[in-house]
Amino acid sequence: MKKGIHPENYRPVVFKDMSNGDMFLSCSTCKTTDTVEYEGETYPVVKIEISSTSHPFYTGKSKLVDTAGRVDKFFNRYGKTAKK
Repeated sequence: MKKGIHPENYRPVVFKDMSNGDMFLSCSTCKTTDTVEYEGETYPVVKIEISSTSHPFYTGKSKLVDTAGRVDKFFNRYGKTAKK
């Protein structure tokens, strides 16, 4: 890698998928104050809603789990109506 082309805060960061708990290590300049222990080392962690391990396109599952509960709220409100 060429010297001096990356920003000063370019460092290893763990990205954590909040829907299933999977984590992966990559380099990033994301700002975060949280840390996590990953493979025996402590790294800054960035929490993400969805990744390739939980996205329906990559997993083959058609149902998307909504962490905010918007899907459940919709079905509770409109899902009980019968089609004509």
